[in-house]
Amino acid sequence: MRFTTLRHPVVAFRRARVLPQWVRRIDRAVNRSINASPSWDLRDRGYRRLSRAADHGVLWYVAGGTLLVLGFGRGALRGVASMAVASALSDLVVKRIYGGPRPVFHDVPAVRQLKKYPSTASFTSGHSASAAAFATGVAVESPAAGAVVGPLAAAVAYSRLHVGAHWLSDVVGGVAIGATVALIGRLLVPARRLSDDPEPEVAQVVEPILLPASLDGEGVIIMLNADAGTSVIRFDPRPVIAERLPKAVLRELGPDETLDAAVREAMAADNPPRVLGVYGGDGSVSRMAHLAREFDLPLFALPGGTFNHFVRAAGIDSVDVAISALQTGAGVAASVGELTTAGRSITVLNAASIGLYPDFVAQRARRRARLGKWFGGVAATWRELRDAEAIDIELDGTQARVWSVFASVGRNTPGHVATMQRQTLSDDVLDVRILHARGSRLQAVASLSFGKATRTVLRTLRLLPPASDVEHITTRQIQIHVLPRHGRATFYAHDGELERRPAVDEDGRYTLSCVIVPSALRVYAPHPEPGESGGAIPVARS
Repeated sequence: MRFTTLRHPVVAFRRARVLPQWVRRIDRAVNRSINASPSWDLRDRGYRRLSRAADHGVLWYVAGGTLLVLGFGRGALRGVASMAVASALSDLVVKRIYGGPRPVFHDVPAVRQLKKYPSTASFTSGHSASAAAFATGVAVESPAAGAVVGPLAAAVAYSRLHVGAHWLSDVVGGVAIGATVALIGRLLVPARRLSDDPEPEVAQVVEPILLPASLDGEGVIIMLNADAGTSVIRFDPRPVIAERLPKAVLRELGPDETLDAAVREAMAADNPPRVLGVYGGDGSVSRMAHLAREFDLPLFALPGGTFNHFVRAAGIDSVDVAISALQTGAGVAASVGELTTAGRSITVLNAASIGLYPDFVAQRARRRARLGKWFGGVAATWRELRDAEAIDIELDGTQARVWSVFASVGRNTPGHVATMQRQTLSDDVLDVRILHARGSRLQAVASLSFGKATRTVLRTLRLLPPASDVEHITTRQIQIHVLPRHGRATFYAHDGELERRPAVDEDGRYTLSCVIVPSALRVYAPHPEPGESGGAIPVARS
């Protein structure tokens, strides 16, 4: 077997002495087996492109940016930091000590070959070290996010074998180095524990109310959205519901069945439910809240989505907590937003937005069937960094070009542009954040991050928009006229759900109106402990 030219022949001798003969024998056997495997054009091109995408850590920087946008800031920062250290250790230290020749790239099927093969020493694989370090670093902070990133990291590591750039021992060594670096980093900088989560910066007194209690689930219907929360690992809630609420009606929505149709069918029955329950994400909970208001029934919301912004704000962090509130009749009267466009009204529980975020959701949705939610989010972030455009709006008779507008239900965390999770349940104002299009596209995308640690780092790096670009309004109602962009569909979003804009008027505009509706939704939630309260933030427009 021939070998490619070495820069450091002495280093190759060292590796031959360090690695046992049986390891080198396995390397050659694996190499021959992969090269002899049947070629499949789509798979081969996929691994080749994936391997190239990970050059110089580009893939992991994009993945880290996506995690920042999705709220996993600490995981993204730890992953990128671990990757940088592991890459430097692999390329600048280990390769110089052990080195070794790479496989013969002429033996690799042509469809798998890279356009240009690296001429550096083979041991270890820097791509594998970076991939393992990033995935392990993310998993240290968020096991759920790590479980999503892990398969991508494994695919990158294998791709180096598939394209013939490394031996198996190179990949195994790189994975070991990357994982070790991330775990040592965890010892030096411990991961955030649940108790370390920052307290909400905005608090409000929530008046508890008593709702009809149901010890066994009688009179309760629970709709399950099977598609909710598929991007994270969750336990099946049905055994817990069946054990604690044996008389509840549990109904899983079919692929083509809407929540509206299922609820209206149940309400038209001879014995309609007295409580409307839903297991799903913010979109499902928001839609069920609208139906609960329509039929004047209390809402029983169980966390089953990726983020569960509303139920978390209500103090519900598990299915068991929600069931306990139902069984004791504990609840609160939550204020909601009512978003109206073209005569259609929608209940908003967390926030509504136009501009950059709906575009991101639209781009992710287009890729979700092919790439999944998380990898689709990576591609969507990359697209937004490259092609995102500002929009034109009119507010109070004044026209402006903006990156985004977020209207949060209740006063929200100061300094944030993307107010995706409400901080209070009973604050009777809309908190509007307008990001004017004065800064760069990169700053606009960075503004979608809402983790405290993430924002601190981004602010230090001067990647966040300056405060002068952000207009802040607190009001009870707002009306915005939107001028759609030429040649591209315009969307708006509420509670993470995407809506296509209505038909425009003769001037090419459409109008979005949002008004706060105080104490409009009765929802089961644990009552706050005595003495829990908070102060309000002065109403202001800056």
